[in-house]
This record gives sequence, C-alpha cells and structure tokens, in this order.
Amino acid sequence: MSVFAVEYVYAADTEEGRDTHRAAHREWLKGFVNEGRLLASGPYADGSGALLLFTAGSEAALLEELKQDPFNMQNFVSGLRVTEWKPVTGAFADYA
Repeated sequence: MSVFAVEYVYAADTEEGRDTHRAAHREWLKGFVNEGRLLASGPYADGSGALLLFTAGSEAALLEELKQDPFNMQNFVSGLRVTEWKPVTGAFADYA
C-alpha cells in the first residue's frame, strides 16, 4: 500500500451544504479509519478545502473510492489533487 495526500478545494458558496452533509461525509471517512486506511484528515483553517492522508493500492483505486464521498457526490469539491507521498520520518513513516 502507498500513502496518498488528497487535497480538496471546496466549491464557492457550499458551506451550508457541507454543514448539512458533514455527518454523512464523516461517516464515510470512518469506514476508512476502521480499515486503518485513513491516516489523518481535516479542513484547512481558512475553510477553502481539506487535506486527507490515505493508504491505497493505487491512485486509480483511490480516485474511484473518492467518488463515493458525499462531499464529492454533492459537488462540494471543485478541485481535487492526489499525490503519492513517501513519509520518511514522523508518525506516518511506517507506511512508506
């Protein structure tokens, strides 16, 4: 498994919708936490997006899974960037 940094950019004027669907979004994320595949996630302090650290077999497989995120299904994410990441020190180094 590889580690991937996923960056979400939230679409303009979606804060209310994200508030409404946040519980479903977090429940979806919880499944990955329970599998040990979501290492960390959270919104940027300025509210413009979020960073999520996943493990996955491939970028293509992860992209397919991300389509099921309620935030993506509701078109709250206007930009998405997935980058394979190789942590060498710190809490996530064991995943490299």
